[in-house]
This record gives sequence, C-alpha cells and structure tokens, in this order.
Amino acid sequence: MQLDQIRELIAADMTAVDQCIRERLQSPVVLINQLGHYIINSGGKRLRPLLVLLSAGACSYSGRDHISMAAVIEFIHTATLLHDDVVDDSQMRRGRQTANALFGNEASVLVGDFLYSRSFEMMVELGDMRIMQIVSNTTSTVAEGEVMQLLNCHDADTTEERYMHVIQSKTAKLFEAAGRMGPILAGQSEVIEQGLAAYGMHLGTAFQLIDDVLDYSGQQGEMGKNMGDDLAEGKPTLPLIHAIRTGAAENATLIREAIEQGGREYADRVLAALAESQSIDYARAMAQREIDHAIDNLKVLPESQYRDALIELARLSIDRAS
Repeated sequence: MQLDQIRELIAADMTAVDQCIRERLQSPVVLINQLGHYIINSGGKRLRPLLVLLSAGACSYSGRDHISMAAVIEFIHTATLLHDDVVDDSQMRRGRQTANALFGNEASVLVGDFLYSRSFEMMVELGDMRIMQIVSNTTSTVAEGEVMQLLNCHDADTTEERYMHVIQSKTAKLFEAAGRMGPILAGQSEVIEQGLAAYGMHLGTAFQLIDDVLDYSGQQGEMGKNMGDDLAEGKPTLPLIHAIRTGAAENATLIREAIEQGGREYADRVLAALAESQSIDYARAMAQREIDHAIDNLKVLPESQYRDALIELARLSIDRAS
C-alpha cells in the first residue's frame, strides 16, 4: 500500500476536512484569509489529519466529528509552523517562500494566534471535555518543546536525552493527540486509546528524526528547504550529537564549533565528519526502532484496512526524501 492508496481509503473524509478548513479559515480580516490560505495550501502532507481519520476508521467510528477534529489538529500544526518560521527566520518551506518572508513576522505570529484560537473555538462546539483536555495539554507541551529547542540552540553540550525530550514534545506530542482522537470519539477502551496514542508518539518521533537526518542527506529540491538549515541555526540534532560523542577528537571539536557559531561555512567538513562516524546511519536506525515500536502498538486493534494503512503509513514515513 503506497501513500496515494492510503489517501484513497479516506479520500471522501479528507475532502470534507479540506472543506472544513476552508470554511473555518474565513475571517472578515482580509490578511487572515490571505495568509491562512497561503500556508494551508502550501503543499503539506496533511499527515496529522490523516492520522485522525485513519484512527477513527480503525475504531469503526461512524459519526462526523472526526472531520472537525482533523481540521483542528491541522490548524494547530499550521500555527506552530507559522511561529517556528518566525523564530528560525526561515525563508523557505515546502519549496515556497515562508509566510513570514512574504507577509512579515508580525502578520505570521498573529495569524498563528488566530489559528490556535479558532481550533479551540471548534473544540468548544464539539463539547467533549476529554478532547479539550488532551489538546490543551498538547499545545502546552508543544510550546514547551519549542522553548527547550531554543535553549538548546548553539549548545554543543546538548545530550541525546535532551534532544529526544525536545522532539517528543514539539513534534511527536501532536501526532500522539491525533492518534487518540479516533478511539475517544468512538468510545473505545483505554487499551485501544493508549495503543493509538503510543503509535502516534513513536511515529512522530521517527518522523522528526528523519527530518533531522534529511538536513544532512536530502536533496534541496525534494525537501523544499535549504540543506544545512539546522546547522546554520546552531541546532544540535541527533547526527551531530552522536558524532561529537563517538567521532574522532578533531571531528568532535569541529562540530562543537559549528554548533556554537552557526553558519553554512562548516557544512562540507561536518558532512564528512558525520560520514566518518556513521552518525546518519545511527539516527536512521533509531528512527527505524521508533517505527517498529509504533507498529507493535497497533496489535490492540482488530484487523482492518485502516489498521493496515496505519502500518504502511509508519513504514513509508521512514523511507522518504522530504
């Protein structure tokens, strides 16, 4: 099963999600409409709403609230992207100019705030306190993860444990919440909810690990961003942390300097150091372990085409170029 086949399985629901997103983006403020539609229509994979829809299908949910929740999760994700690009001063995402590059930092931050607010407005309409509790906790955790990442920037002493805590907070936590939505809406057991939550957490962790690997091994045209962005920003991601810990002393010194100083002038030498210490392979192997754990947690689900799709989604997430 390929990604297009997975999408075909929930095509009608995804069309409904896209329609919901368009409707709930509407505002009498023209700039909100312009910037909101620009970022929503910028070619994202929609993995998080996809996970909401698949988890609902795997739990035999027959209502329509999963459509709204998929849109809510995408709004929250989009808000984090808008804020992240301002913090990182990013100029390119998914092969297009970032919203902050096109509309300015102030507009990007404020429209991100609008998307957060609209998502909670939509949850109030659903009237499910359990969902509100989970999503509000998730947004707090994501924000904490972003602050922790900011504190780690240019810190060459960042440990693997600290790095994993950051990516589990800022990225994987929203995947976890998306996985929970189906069983909660369908009134499934705690065992199934925890299984899909763990699936989402491991999937999101692997997804971010591969994202960080691609900063040193992807193709710019496929990635939709500049190679070496993480290095230029002084972000100590797993390949760098591993190379400092296990590589030759001179390579460790080089990488520490690259993290502390930032900039792209170190790129070629850092890539050579990462190859020598096999740090890219180490990070990929860790991502594969996360995917294995994700799939293992799906054993709580009955057999169905939706469970098969969740398994294949996990496998496809590690074998990608962007």
